[in-house]
Formats: sequence, C-alpha cells, structure tokens
Amino acid sequence: MKRSIATVSISGTLEEKLRAIAAAGFDAVEIFENDFTCFDGSARDVAKLCGDLGLSICALQPFRDFEGMPEPQRAQAFRRAERKFDLMQELGTDLLLVCSNVSPASLGGIDRAAADFRELGERAGARGLRVGFEALAWGRHVNDYRDAWEIVRRADHASIGIILDSFHTLAPSFPIDPIRAIPGDRIFLVQLADAPQLDLDVLSWSRHFRCFPGQGNLALQDFMRSIEATGYSGPLSLEIFNDQFRAQSAKEVAIDGMRSLVLLGDGGKAVPALQARSNVSDVAFIEFAIDHAHAMALAKLLRELGFTLTGRHRSKAVERWSQGSINLLINNSQEGFAHSHYVTHGSGVGAIALQVDDVAAMMSRADALQAQTFRQPVGPGEMTIPAIRGVGGSLLYFLEPGSANWDVDFVPVTGEAGSNHLKDIDHISQSMRFEEMLSWEQFYTGLFDMRRSPQLEIADPLGLVKSQVLQNKDGSVRLVLNGSTASRTLSSRFLSEFFGAGVQHIAFACDDIFATVSAMHAAGAAFLKIPDNYYDDIDSRYQLDPALLKSMKQNAILYDRDDDGEFFQVYTHAFEERFFFEIVERRGYKGFGAPNAGVRLAAQTREARPRTMPRIG
Repeated sequence: MKRSIATVSISGTLEEKLRAIAAAGFDAVEIFENDFTCFDGSARDVAKLCGDLGLSICALQPFRDFEGMPEPQRAQAFRRAERKFDLMQELGTDLLLVCSNVSPASLGGIDRAAADFRELGERAGARGLRVGFEALAWGRHVNDYRDAWEIVRRADHASIGIILDSFHTLAPSFPIDPIRAIPGDRIFLVQLADAPQLDLDVLSWSRHFRCFPGQGNLALQDFMRSIEATGYSGPLSLEIFNDQFRAQSAKEVAIDGMRSLVLLGDGGKAVPALQARSNVSDVAFIEFAIDHAHAMALAKLLRELGFTLTGRHRSKAVERWSQGSINLLINNSQEGFAHSHYVTHGSGVGAIALQVDDVAAMMSRADALQAQTFRQPVGPGEMTIPAIRGVGGSLLYFLEPGSANWDVDFVPVTGEAGSNHLKDIDHISQSMRFEEMLSWEQFYTGLFDMRRSPQLEIADPLGLVKSQVLQNKDGSVRLVLNGSTASRTLSSRFLSEFFGAGVQHIAFACDDIFATVSAMHAAGAAFLKIPDNYYDDIDSRYQLDPALLKSMKQNAILYDRDDDGEFFQVYTHAFEERFFFEIVERRGYKGFGAPNAGVRLAAQTREARPRTMPRIG
C-alpha cells in the first residue's frame, strides 16, 4: 500500500516540501493547490521534479463548493472543474479531491448532489480522470461520510468515488462499522490524521490541532480495521493542519509522518520489517559531558550525595560514580562525542544507556523508524555499545541485561566510602521546545513499550510548562518531557541559553528520605530553599504529624499524597544553571509531585541568574 502525505502538512516552499517528503521515504504526495499557486514554475516542472524524486502525485486537492449550487454558480463550478482537469493532466495525476460544499448558496438534496457528480464524472471520465468526494465535518448539507457515500452510490459512475478521512469520521464520533460495507474499489483515497481530545468546535480543532497517527487520542486503529475490511488497496495519505508542524523543519516533520505510518501498520496489519517494541527495563548509566574544571565540581557534588568513585576508564578521561544500582559517568575527554557535546551545550548529560531485552532487534526497529544511528572509534578490547541520537543531539546507548561488564572498559577503584542511601534512578526529566514534544513522544513510544500519562500543565512564575510522562509497564523507567511556549520559563531558558534540548534533572529514589538527606547534609550537600508558606499550606491540607512537618521544613522536603500513597521530594541547587538532582521517596505513590512543581520552579527562579533584557533605543 502506498504511503503518501499532503504538501499542506509541512512547512516550506513546494520544492522544499517535495524534497523532504521524498527523503523521508514516501511513495506519493497530494498536491495542495495553494502550494502550487505559490510555486514559481509550471505544472510540468512539478511533475518532473516529483518524477526525479521518485514520487507519484496521488491527488490534487482541494476543490471546494461544487455540489448543489444554483445557477449561475453551478455552471461556474463546472468551468472551474474543467480548468482543474487541465492542471491535473499537466501534473500527471488522475484524482481530484472534492470536499463537501460549505457555501451559504448551496442547496441540499442527495439526488441533486448525485446528479452534479454524475455529470462531473462524465467530464472526468472523458479525460481518463477520477473525482473523489469527501464529507467535511462542517459541510453545509453533507458532513457525514455516510451521506457522501450515498451521493457517490447514486451518482453511479466509474469515475466518481468516495474519499474517507479519519479526522472527519472520528472527531464527530460517527460510527465506523458502516465503512465496511463500502466496496474497496469505490474508495479512491484514504486520508489519515489524529488529534488530541479537545473541547473545541470541529473546524478550529481540524485547522490547528491535527497531528500524526498515534500522537493524539482518536481511534485510528479501529478506523483502519474498517478500511481493511473493504479490501481497499490505494494510498494511505497524511493530511495534517497543525500550527506547530508548520513552524518546524520540513525534513523532521516528514520523517515523523513516515514514522507514524510505519507505526500505524505495526498496530494493525503486521509490518514484516519492523521488530516488536523493545522492553526497556532499566537505566544502565547516565554520562555527563563536561570540561576538567567542572568535572571536579560535579565529582564533589556526587560525593556529597553519597556516590562513590568506582572506576576510571582505561583510555579516556572518564570516571564512574556509583550508588545502589545507579551508575553515573563523568566524561571530560578532550576529543570525541562527549567533548563536542560539551563545546556545543556546556556541562550536561551527553548520553543515557538503557537496558533492553534484545539490542539487535532494538537497532533494527530504530533503523526502520529512521532513528539516526551513532558510531565512534573505541580502544582495543573495549566494548562497542550500539547507539542512536536522542533528544538535543544526545545519545541513547543500548545494553542487554547482564552485558554491562564494567571491568572491560574501566579500571576498578576501591577504598572509597559512600552513604549508599540512594537505590536507583526514579525518573529523568528532559526539556525541549514545545513544538518538539509530539515528535519526541512518538520517538520514545515508537521504539519502546512505554505508556503515556495524561499531559499536565505546570505553572512556572513566568509562564505555563507542558509536561508529559512516559513509562514502562512496571514503572522502572520513567521519562518526563517538558516544553513551554513562554520564552522566559526555566524550561525555555534551559533551551535558549544552552543551545538545545536535553536532560534538565535526574531524580534518585531512596527508602528513607530523612536519613538520606541527613547523611547528605553531613557530607556538605545543600538543597533548594523552600518558603515557610509552603509548609503552612501543607499543614492546612494534610494535617501531618507536627514532628514530621518540622523535619520536612528543616530539610526542605516537599510532600504530596494521592489515593495510592505518599510522596516526599527534595532538590539540589542547579549545577552551573544547567541541571539539578532530585531525591524522592515513594510510599505507594505513582505520580511525580506535580502539585509541588510551581513551588519548586518559583524557588529555582529566585536562585537563577537574572536574564539580561535587550536595550531599547
């Protein structure tokens, strides 16, 4: 089945769009008429460019306000159609997409519309062309695909068929089982779009918030099963109207679009080349890319948090710091990927290693989903760890359980003592441009067997931050994606001042946060100051034991409670304003302390270096 996308779905000039679409691996394209109108060239130029790129043009769209018009508008509609037929023949496409009429002048009536399409079919058929009719969810008289199909059926012409669109079917909650009764050869095109669940009029919802399959909440898999039951074998084409997508790179959006079609097939009919989603079971290590001076400061902080130096790399300037099952690497090499990452972004996380059940299958799936693989030279006898590019140009390494033999690459260091209160990594929080969140969410859930939690809005003192949690089935690996459209939030400053997305904080889990923090204080650690007003509010809401509340206040520990249990958390100060650590204790609690995020962000904002505002005049 051909994979297609409408040019309206991505940004750029028509030529830029077509090149990006072809590079992403699409077979076909729908030419959006406005894109052609703005193109400085002929239809034959477009046809040649598509041919050179290996793209077929599966449709010209949209043709508006056709059926049911009174005279003289009816005659004018047919004149317009003839001109579009001329254009189609020059483009080399045989299908015109006609969407249902929204004109106030249009007249209702199934038979009237069928008669118009029958005549249009005669004119199209004489040229070897076809016309597909699509019901817009906001059409004046035809807004349901079932009515569109009845018009096509009554028109009874080989050149007239129906176009089915997942958004126009699923957003208004039309039943999808009747699709199964439509003969597959009478369906001329299937268009696909997903969307988040919003309380919004369907026109605004469609024009601004469509997204690729799997990025929203519509029942795309159910829709596809109904399509498959018809025997349809034509193109599957993405038609996306989304303000965020039009603000992004055409290349990246096109890749996301192709990835969504591959994943959609993965959820319905089997895709032979696509391995199953990988079961990610642990974070094997996190690597910090840093220079020598900051490496010493970071090592001091880790020692204050109870970490122990357990190894030095045999050939690179890399140290291994451990506690519980946590492994952190400080890489201050003067060459290689880590050095390049430091030069570009400053001190920060350059790589995360994830434990997966089958690395070869993982890399095969990553390749099929067009993830960018990474390789760099290793020393004699050292481990080669497969990797792909992740958020902000960082790396994701993959290891199988039990394969992390630290003695291969590292010389063990013994004799150091740590507190060993921390047991594992609770979650990793990554900040990115708000426009990138859907893409990275698709990236992670496409590669790994991870689940999405409902998106949250968190109040930063200088704007709202959107937060999306992804986690594996048992919660042993949790990722939190954060993005903001407000330019002055801490999340946005993280991006603008450090040149790109990446890990903003890492949370470590412990069994007793009070003993843990006490040991860290004794080792010299300091934590984010929380105002007294917060604890007064906590006391009014939860009526905690006075001794517990006093200890929380003395140690700057925050608290939350839900139906599953209790949650305690504390934060370090930001390291070089680049990242920070969190210590958490869960007592059955499943969340992430979202009610406390505003307090934490306000405290961090008070500590942050004032942002220099541009001079005016």
